[in-house]
Amino acid sequence: MEENAMDRSQPMELANMCMLYDEKGRVLVEEKILGENEKGIIFPGGHVEPGESLKDSVIREMREETGLIISNPKLCGIKDWIREDGTRYLVLLYKTDEFTGELKSSEEGKVFWVEREKLSSLNPIWNLNELMEIYETDDFFEFFFAFKDGKYEDGTLVG
Repeated sequence: MEENAMDRSQPMELANMCMLYDEKGRVLVEEKILGENEKGIIFPGGHVEPGESLKDSVIREMREETGLIISNPKLCGIKDWIREDGTRYLVLLYKTDEFTGELKSSEEGKVFWVEREKLSSLNPIWNLNELMEIYETDDFFEFFFAFKDGKYEDGTLVG
């Protein structure tokens, strides 16, 4: 068989993140430990395991990191970037307000509810402020940034 000169495959790592919200205008956040004295706020999530569906992965990650069992997660966008080694890292952004169970933190970080309007004052990390444009509007679907000339470019919201 002749090798395809236009091979478009590339290494990829898949992950997810979920904005869980309630009827009181709150969102569930996770406080990640970034360094010895540094913490930041992000929505819970994690990696897609081999052989696992994308939907099942976000349900599993939310259960592992929050103790809650979510239902009907809706895909609302993606965050992606190209690493220096050429691997594309793709984070599927979900949201839902359907859940059962009792909230409990994990080794990934402390989880707690916060009023949505206070989110930006709590040291959001990993472009969470920009991602809120995807979570809360229909204006954007993707947040993308590339690695060029030895550094990451500023991310771009794409509609």
